[in-house]
Amino acid sequence: MSRPNKIPSCGGIGLKGEHYKAILEAKPDLGFFEIHAENYMGEGGLPHAYLTAIRETYPLSLHCVGLSIGGAKPLDQTHLARLKSLNDRYEPGLFSEHLAWSTHDVGYLSDLLPLPYNEKTLAHVCAHIDETQNYVGRQILLENPSSYLTFTDSTFDEADFISEVVRRTGCGLLLDINNVYISAHNINISAQAYIAAYPLRYVQEIHLAGHTMSLDDAGQPVIIDDHASPVVEGVWDLFASTIARTGPLPTLIERDDNVPALQELVDEAHFANGIMQRQTAGAA
Repeated sequence: MSRPNKIPSCGGIGLKGEHYKAILEAKPDLGFFEIHAENYMGEGGLPHAYLTAIRETYPLSLHCVGLSIGGAKPLDQTHLARLKSLNDRYEPGLFSEHLAWSTHDVGYLSDLLPLPYNEKTLAHVCAHIDETQNYVGRQILLENPSSYLTFTDSTFDEADFISEVVRRTGCGLLLDINNVYISAHNINISAQAYIAAYPLRYVQEIHLAGHTMSLDDAGQPVIIDDHASPVVEGVWDLFASTIARTGPLPTLIERDDNVPALQELVDEAHFANGIMQRQTAGAA
């Protein structure tokens, strides 16, 4: 029997090492697991042994955090080769990266950093996406960032910039609803207007996550994307209104810090399923 490949339009969660055994024992009712590619770039060991076993039952989404699609430097060819190897080995249903940069002359940085949206940035983002898709041999999904500031030399709105990237490269999109919610608060834009302007027909996956409120140096509230807590009501509401436009989509619950018991994340994925079912019923 062949292992599942296509990711269904329902909830999934990120695969965490502390849950390997529980997943294999309980076989939770989930549509898929998503892995960070950089966690599996070694050739073997226990992570690959567990992932291989889990992959026999569940489809995977392969999500990158270190390719630096928006970086000014050339793409790391060793990194690209490892990404191709992972894609060939596990045949994920979806493959994605961030619209951000994380490399400089000093090497890799620990953050996914924002970009000015102008023609120069557009040219090298598109070139990097083309190179990645040609090398790996498949389509990549581009994830919208969380924003904390805007650039004075930007000449595109973010949604328009992303639309043009899709037009030029044929990539798909991963819509992070939490990032839209964060950006709307931090740079004072309308989340609903952003979604209305976004090229939703190219979205193949959605991310949902938690965040924290902090204060900037001027004492003003700022939302930090930390993936360390449950999805909040405002993000659920924005997800529901987005699904009303798109219909159900593969939807990931992200939790990278303060990782809870497996069942808590499964419950959040099921909550997302309930929203998609209600929105679908309401549109019928």
